[in-house]
Amino acid sequence: MAQVRMRNAKGANASEIEKKIKRLLLTLLLVTACACAASLWLYLSSADGDVTETLVRQGELVSPEPRAYAVPCSEDYDQHRRFPGCTPQKCGRAVTDAVVTREEAQVLRRLAERGLALAGSEGGASILDLHSGALSMGKQFVNIYRYFGDQIDEVFTKEDFQLYRDVRRRIQQTIANTFDLDADLMFLTKPTFFSRINSTEAKTQHDEYWHPHIDKVTQTVERE
Repeated sequence: MAQVRMRNAKGANASEIEKKIKRLLLTLLLVTACACAASLWLYLSSADGDVTETLVRQGELVSPEPRAYAVPCSEDYDQHRRFPGCTPQKCGRAVTDAVVTREEAQVLRRLAERGLALAGSEGGASILDLHSGALSMGKQFVNIYRYFGDQIDEVFTKEDFQLYRDVRRRIQQTIANTFDLDADLMFLTKPTFFSRINSTEAKTQHDEYWHPHIDKVTQTVERE
C-alpha cells in the first residue's frame, strides 16, 4: 500500500510539473511573438515614415488655396534653354478642389463621352483632342472637324467649348499662382486630350499607354 501511494504521489507531481512547463513555454512563446510584432511595427514605421505622409485625404475638401508639397526640380531643366516667367523656379505637387465645380466636371465628362461615342479605338485606349480635332477611329486618328463637318455642331455646343476654355484658363492661372509663374507665358503641351481606357486588347502602339516614354512627335491626323 505504501508503495502504491508513493507511485501515485510521484505521478501527481510529475503531471503538475509537466503542466507548469507547458504554461511556461506558452508564456515564453507569447512574449516572443509580441516582441517580434512590436519590433516589426517599429521597423516599418521608421522605414516608411518619409513616404507614407498623406498630402490630402480622400474625404478632405481643399479650398480655396491649393495644398502643395515641394520636391526638387528635375535636372532635365538644366539641359534646355530657360525662359523667364515660364521655367519653374520651384517644383512640387499641389492639390485643390477650387478650380472646377462638381457640375462643371459633369458637363466636361458628358462632352468627352459624346465626342468619344462618334468613333473609338479598336484597342483599349481612345482619345479626343478638342484642340487639334484628333479622335481615335479604329487603328488610326481622324480630325473630327473635317471628318464630321457641320454635324459636329450637333455634338458640341458653344457653351461646351466656352466651359472648356474657361477651365483650361483657370488651371493655368492656378499653376502660375502656386509656382510663381506668369500665366500669359504658359502654353499647353500638345496633344491635350480626354482619354477613355478599357480592358480591350491593344491593337496598336498608341494603345500601349503603360510604357514609360516621352512624346517627341505627335500622331498624324488624317481624314479617311
